Amino acid sequence: MTGGFVGAARPRGPLAEGDRVLLIDRKDRRYLVRLVAGGSFQSHAGVIDHDELIGSDDGGEFVARQRDGRSGPARRFLVLRPTLSDLVVKMPRGAQVIYPKDLGAILMAADIHPGVRVLEAGVGSGALSMTLLGAGAHVVGYELRADFAARARANVADLLGSETSYRVEERDIYDGIEETGVERVLLDLPEPWRVVPHAETALVPGGILLAYLPTINQTAELRQRLDSSGFALAETFEILRRTWHIEGRSVRPDHRMVAHTGFITTARRVSSRWHEPLEGDEPTPESDEPSVDDRPLTESG
Repeated sequence: MTGGFVGAARPRGPLAEGDRVLLIDRKDRRYLVRLVAGGSFQSHAGVIDHDELIGSDDGGEFVARQRDGRSGPARRFLVLRPTLSDLVVKMPRGAQVIYPKDLGAILMAADIHPGVRVLEAGVGSGALSMTLLGAGAHVVGYELRADFAARARANVADLLGSETSYRVEERDIYDGIEETGVERVLLDLPEPWRVVPHAETALVPGGILLAYLPTINQTAELRQRLDSSGFALAETFEILRRTWHIEGRSVRPDHRMVAHTGFITTARRVSSRWHEPLEGDEPTPESDEPSVDDRPLTESG
C-alpha cells in the first residue's frame, strides 16, 4: 500500500468531447450526458446537439430546438459539469451506494487525508472508493462479487482515469486481511463484527475502523464485539439531512427530508490492555452523562 496518488485531474476549462455534463431544466430535472461529437441529447423538451455544447463554458444556458422543425415554447437547459455528489447518485451501479450526506461524514469520521492507507471492504459500485481517492487516499478494496468489483473499477476509472492509487481484490474479507500497515479499515458489509479480529492485526496502532450499517441490530452486534477487542473510543451516529424552502418571505423546512440511510460506527486501534481492569482504576460511571473532568476540552486564552 505504497505509492503516490496519481489520479488524473478532473476536467477544467471549456467543455470538451468526452466530458460528462449535467443538463438541468427549469423544473430542476437533471440528465447526465457524455459529450460526443455529432451526438445529441433528446428529451420531451426538444433536442440539443452536443457540438453546440463542446467548446462552451461550464455553466452556460442552451435552448432545446423542437424536433422536425415543429414550433413550441423554448425550453432552456443549464449545462454544468457534475460534482462527485451528482455522479454518485446517477452513476451506473449494481449495489446500493452510500449517499453523499454519509460520504462527507465518513471522510471526517475516518480522518481521510492525502496519502492515508485505506482498506475498503464491500466496494459495491465504487461510490466510497471515488470519495476516498478524491481526498488523496491510497485504497485497496476487497469485494466478493466479481461483477461489483468490475463496476467499481469502471466507475473509478471513468471519474479519475485508470492511473489511480486504487486496487480491487476479488476476495472475502471474512477470511482475513492480507495487507499490513493499514491506517484505516472501512467496511460496508452485513457482518463487520467478523472482520474485527482481522482488523486488529492489519491496522497500525491508533488506526481507525469504520463500519456503515443499515440497521441498529447489526450495529449493536458490532459494538458488542468491539467492547471485547483491541479497539476503544467506539462511537455510533447517523446523519439526517433536511433542506429548506426559501422564496421571498416564505421560509420553512421542506416537506420531505433525507432521514435515516445508515449508521456509522468508528473505533480506534489501541493497546489490548486498555480493556483490562487494573488495581487503582477509577470505577466506570453508571451514568452516560459526562463528569466535569470528562467534558470536551476547549482552548483557553
